[in-house]
Amino acid sequence: MSIDQDAPAIPRVVLEVDAGLQFEIEQFLYLEARLLDERRFDEWLLLFADDIHYWMPTRYNRLLRELDKEISGPGEVANFDEDKRSLGQRVFRINTGMAWAEDPPSRTRHLVCNVWVRPAEAADEYDVQSAFLTYRNRGDTEVDVWAGRRDDVLRRVGPGTWQIARRKITIDQSTILSKNLSVFF
Repeated sequence: MSIDQDAPAIPRVVLEVDAGLQFEIEQFLYLEARLLDERRFDEWLLLFADDIHYWMPTRYNRLLRELDKEISGPGEVANFDEDKRSLGQRVFRINTGMAWAEDPPSRTRHLVCNVWVRPAEAADEYDVQSAFLTYRNRGDTEVDVWAGRRDDVLRRVGPGTWQIARRKITIDQSTILSKNLSVFF
């Protein structure tokens, strides 16, 4: 058996930030998941910068040759396309008990893993990619599971203090079978 001289090289791990910063950002993401799972939505909302763009584009089934059209672009149809004000309105509505999709409230578990951090163009900002699994149970029989990827821009606003400036949520499902999308990702 011969070795192919043109075979691709084995990928190497390249650290783009130091281990301390990686750990700090991972802990921030775990805190966010905990706040959501404990229904501490007012505290969760404080994790977002005033200029947040919280966006979940739609996903389509496409042929291999059309994969560049698999996910909707900015300005196209989206499951969420929100700013701080609209996120605040959703939190307020949940807290009033008038959100029918959350009464009885959902029980959620947000799992975050495969966190990859790299410096962004702006000072004190980092591009953070993570995989997520969000489980929701509501009532006696309603169960939803969403898996996907989050592309965040995190902004350092003080020592050990972070805010989310951008979030793009790409779910793996092209057809959402859930009755609603009343949970946060």
